[in-house]
Amino acid sequence: MSIIAVAGGTGAMGRTIVEAIVRDGTYNVVILARTANPEKEAEIGARIISVGYSDINQLRSTLETFSISTVISTLNSSLGIESELNLIQAASKSVVTRRYVANVWGITYTPEESKVFPAVEGKVLAMQALEGSSLEWTYFLNGFLSDYFVMPLGKSHMTPLVVLVDMFHNTASVPGSGSVPVVLTYSFDIAKFVVKALGLDHWEKEMYVIGDRLTLNEVVALAEKTKGAKFSVTHDSMEDLQAGKVSELPAHKDYYAYFPKDQLQGLLAFFGMMWESGKCNLKPVGTLNQRFPEIETATVEFLFQSAWGQG
Repeated sequence: MSIIAVAGGTGAMGRTIVEAIVRDGTYNVVILARTANPEKEAEIGARIISVGYSDINQLRSTLETFSISTVISTLNSSLGIESELNLIQAASKSVVTRRYVANVWGITYTPEESKVFPAVEGKVLAMQALEGSSLEWTYFLNGFLSDYFVMPLGKSHMTPLVVLVDMFHNTASVPGSGSVPVVLTYSFDIAKFVVKALGLDHWEKEMYVIGDRLTLNEVVALAEKTKGAKFSVTHDSMEDLQAGKVSELPAHKDYYAYFPKDQLQGLLAFFGMMWESGKCNLKPVGTLNQRFPEIETATVEFLFQSAWGQG
């Protein structure tokens, strides 16, 4: 049985993927993390292996000791760019590791975009490093996570963040026109396709998962329908987005103690530019949905109703 290692698998997308692999039962899965955590290990149902991402040789030794054939990266960007690059080098040097899933989980970014939003620089550099490796590698393109429309009431391991619609206060902040379609996919659906992709004999460089496709104006309309209320809606111009500014939603104030306002505004403005530019309106020739039609994906309307419906 193949052994899969999920780097960063104790939370967010990583944990979602680990749980899907455990539930499927086809593969053994372990988690690579900075510290061991027996309680979380028991909770998730997968072994946690403590690693230091600064030591390439130690990483390689760990991969070989545990016979890791495939590495799935979901590393938190707070670990820094070097952690991902070192993991790629270690996997490439390992005599047993042959496959690697890059830490993308959304859309691809250009070097120019990483200068506007440095937080995605690691994703750009990681793919460049993989291009020069001997590994068979891929990344998943799924647009934007629809999880952010269901939290904190709905099921998700992602860090809660109010994006686009503030369901608690019936308000919305729409970047640009709001008329550009965006692919929106639920993390638990992505994880199901990851498990299926592990069994493919050949990996394409890009694997697409399409959950739902809506304009942001349509998302707001669904939010209003779900709540049975008219929202107060503002539209932010591209000029404001380029300046790193978005209209503040009431719920945003709850984040400022640990997510400074200017940083949150910059993050949401960058998302807004990607949405309005059409980068999240993925139009692939082929998708994993087509290869595995038995997997049904959650629509945004379903997720809204499941989390916020009036019964």
